[in-house]
Order: sequence, then C-alpha cells, then structure tokens
Amino acid sequence: MRMKQLYAPTLKETPSDVETVSHEYLLRGGFIRKVAAGIYTYLPLGRRVLLKIENIVREEMNRIGAQEILMPILQPAELWKRSGRWDDYGPEMMKLKDRHERDFTLGPTHEEIVTDLVKNELRSYRQLPLVVYQIANKYRDEIRPRFGLLRAREFIMKDAYSFHSSWESLDETYELFKEAYSRIMERLGVKYMVIEAETGAIGGNASHEFVVPAKIGETNVLYCEKCGYQASDEKAEYRGEYPAEEEEEKPLEKIPTPGVRTIEEVSQFLGVPPSKIVKSLLFVGRDGYVMALIRGDLELNEAKLKSHLKDQSLRLATPEEVLKDFGVPIGFIGPIGANVKKVADHSIKGLKNFVVGGMEKDTHYVNANHPRDFKVDEWCDLRTVVEGDPCPVCGEPLRATKGIELGHIFKLGTKYSEAMEAYFMDENGEMKPFIMGCYGWGVSRTMAAVVEHFHDENGMIWPLSIAPYTVIVDILNMNDPDQKHVGEEIYRALLEKGEEVVLDDREVSPGFKFKDADLIGFPIRINVGRSLKDGVVELKKRYSKELVKVNIQNGLGSLFEALNRMKAEYDPREAIE
Repeated sequence: MRMKQLYAPTLKETPSDVETVSHEYLLRGGFIRKVAAGIYTYLPLGRRVLLKIENIVREEMNRIGAQEILMPILQPAELWKRSGRWDDYGPEMMKLKDRHERDFTLGPTHEEIVTDLVKNELRSYRQLPLVVYQIANKYRDEIRPRFGLLRAREFIMKDAYSFHSSWESLDETYELFKEAYSRIMERLGVKYMVIEAETGAIGGNASHEFVVPAKIGETNVLYCEKCGYQASDEKAEYRGEYPAEEEEEKPLEKIPTPGVRTIEEVSQFLGVPPSKIVKSLLFVGRDGYVMALIRGDLELNEAKLKSHLKDQSLRLATPEEVLKDFGVPIGFIGPIGANVKKVADHSIKGLKNFVVGGMEKDTHYVNANHPRDFKVDEWCDLRTVVEGDPCPVCGEPLRATKGIELGHIFKLGTKYSEAMEAYFMDENGEMKPFIMGCYGWGVSRTMAAVVEHFHDENGMIWPLSIAPYTVIVDILNMNDPDQKHVGEEIYRALLEKGEEVVLDDREVSPGFKFKDADLIGFPIRINVGRSLKDGVVELKKRYSKELVKVNIQNGLGSLFEALNRMKAEYDPREAIE
C-alpha cells in the first residue's frame, strides 16, 4: 500500500470532543470517524486492526473446539419475555416495533436466540457438550456514550455459548475459556488481571472479567498483594467485623430538621457522625418497593442488592414516586412506619441510638433502634468495598486500581434453559435442562484498550500482532531519483516476502512523514534518505530513539536480516516500563 493511495486522513489538531488518549489518537490517526454519539465508522487502518483482533480471537476459539455461527441482530421480544429479561435488562436495550406493531430488540447479547436454537436441535446427552460462538455487532442504548470505542452504542463483540449435561462438563469448558482468554491477552502483549465479577443482567452463579489496567477504566478492581485475591468493586465481599455498640437504648424521638436532607447536612445539624445515621434508599423492582438500609458513612452497592433479590430491574425510586406513594420528600424517608420490604447491610446490626428519616417533611428520628422500632426482613452484604478494607480471604488491606474490561465469562447454569424450556434426555432417559455458560469478548473495545495501554506523546505504539501494517518505508526526498528508486525497490522486495508494508511516497517534508508514522504507530520505520549516498538506510522501532544503520550496497539481504532481528526483539512493553 502507498500512502498516496491509503485512505488514512490524519489530523494535526485534537478534536474538541475527545475524552481519552485512544479516542484522540484513533481519530487523529485516521482509524475511525464519528457518525453520532457512540457510533463510529472504521476506516481502512481501523478495519485492518479489527480484523487482526478478530482473527486472534477466532483462532483461540477454534483451538478449544468452539464452532462459529452467525445469529441475527434483530431479535423478537417474545424470546426475551420468556427468559424474563425484556424488563430486567433495563433502558440500555434498544427496542423497536415493526410495521405490524410487534416488539423487537437490536440484540445486546444472544442468550435467548442461541437457547431457542439449541432446544430445537439437541435432544440427547450424547450430543453434548456443544460450544458455539459468533463475532458480530451488538447494540446498547447507553445513556452517556463516552470514551470513544470504550463505551459505544454500536460495537463488535465475540459471544460464545456452551451447553452441557453436567456441572463438571461446564467447569471444564469454563477453564478452557479462561486459558483461551489468557492466551488472547498474551498475544496482544498487554498486562491483564483476571478478577471475580458480578453476573449482572446476564445472570448465573459465577463469572470472571479479564481486565487491562488503565487510568480511565470503568471497572474498579480491588486486589490483595498478599494472597492474590482480585475482584470488581461490584463483586468484592466485605467480611470485616462491625463491633456492637455498648449503649443503653434511649427513647425514640422525632425532631424537626428543616431543609436537612443529605447525610452530611443531617450530621452537621444534629452533631452526630455519619456512622450514627442510617441511609434509607427506596428502590422499585418487579415486586414493588424495597428499602435498602446501610450505615451513613458507607456506599450502597446496587449490584449486590440486585443479586441478593434476584431482580435486575431494580432502580432507585424517583422523588416524584416517593412523594406520591409515601407522602414524604425523598430526603426524609426512613424505615419506621414504612410498610415495605426492608433489606439491611450488616453494618447496622450492632448500631444503637441512630438517626433515620422521620417519614414526614423536615423531620428525623433520633435514638432509633432495631428490632424495637422497625423490623429488618433480610440481612446481607450491601457495602461497596473500597481500598483499605480487609481482604475477604486473608484480611490484609485491599489495594484498588481501574481497568478496561475486555473479556467476561459466566457460568449461567440452568437460568435460560429452564425459563425457555430447553431440555435434553440424559443417560437415564430423564428430561433435564441444559447447563449453560456464556463467554464475551469486546473486539472493538480491544482496539481502544491497546491504545490506552501502548502510546506516547507522539501517537500509538501497536504490538506486531495487531498493527495495521508492520513496516513503513519513508522516502525522505521524492525529488531525489536514487532515494526514490531504492525506496521503491525495498518496498517491492518486502511485498514479495509477504511483509505488511506501506511506502510513504508523498511529496511532503521528512518531519511530516515521521509525525504521521509515529501517530499511526507503524512498528518499524525504514528511512531512505541522505545516508543513501553512503549506501546506508536506517531502521527504527516505533518506541525507540535508536537508529540502526544498514549498508545495502551489496544487496538487500542485510536489510532483511536486520528487519527480522528487529521484529524478533520488538516489544512495546519496553515503552511503558
């Protein structure tokens, strides 16, 4: 490919709406173009990277015996209603109606489609296990698309699904996917973590995320340097102790607190620490209202609440709903006299004489105690674990970091097969629901994650495995016939050897060519310039300042040897260490 022909419109200036390094460099480097918020066109360079990522993922899927299929993006609501996820999935689901007013979704995932497919095809345990996968577009109506490809409304994903006759078989396949995903990360050359994760709207009883550490990552990771425990903050358990307070219970009092709503305001007004206040948060789910209770100095983990109640449709009640149904502004809601189910965090078990909302405008109760003044229906861990909290395995203080999730694997169990009546006949002639797993990999976000991981102030630093092209040959003076002739000769010779090479034959300055080459992130640059008068060309790794001079007076063999050595030594991790 010649730069004169390559459709790679680079930009000198940073677009005004960029939010991350990857967003900036992929736009400026001519890899993507924005169509609308969270929707992008992939230009030739971007498409080449995507295809290479897809091929790595495809090779590792095929290696473990998964078989590739392709399922429709447009999915009927009927299937999602049978699984119970039409409402559970939430507002991120793209919903639409056809001309006959039938409901459909643009699939964010394909558990329903694949379960319905298999239930009509597989009848016997002898046909199991089965693992299928696809690489396809997915859609999510993100409330705030951002970070370029990292949170998009249309994205490319590999999703795989496994069907088993036993839990042991599922466990074996789950481990195969763990190994396959680790190999994908290693082929990308990035540092990564495998963390315990919340199952969320996908469901199931176990899941792990494969995360690339990054400052702008949206996955909050808690990890233990001593025992190796790693989990997302949605999943991390709190197993520390809450000492019971040794106080005599005082009489309950309702006192005026005009205009005082937040924990901070209540703390200052009443002169009590936040730890002596209980937050009462009202949620709405498929079974109506639920009140979640937690100590005022702690953050409630909504994922834990949804998981405990097995209701992914839960959301915080709006101020209008609370006022309409309870007759009180949201800042004064509390558990005393509230006729709703109450789920409490363990942090309030040992509290005495604490503060709660008064269930009337501008009032709070002080000296509240349970079970004297209200009943807790269910106790569970609702606390968001933070850095410094004890490791649930060994008790050492946890550390925190951020990361970009690329892969997520789930043990679904029989959630979908039971809901959708997908059964097989076991060896005893009994009908049993399929035991399932699902395994996702974000293909398009991998491109952005690699850029976040490997870059410098000049642009992207692609690993050889997914670089759009491996080599760029820069003819530094197109008006010099010798440089032009040798540059063309090197370019043609590299093509014949099967190298992915670009010839920069543009009539622009050497500095302009170097800046474009660094921005785009070509791993190796060959300069054909002034030193050619001495029979020398220069090789340079993208992340190194060192120029390797190669004499080609006796032919290009020495150049090919030097190039092969440089490729063998090439490691973008050197740029970030």
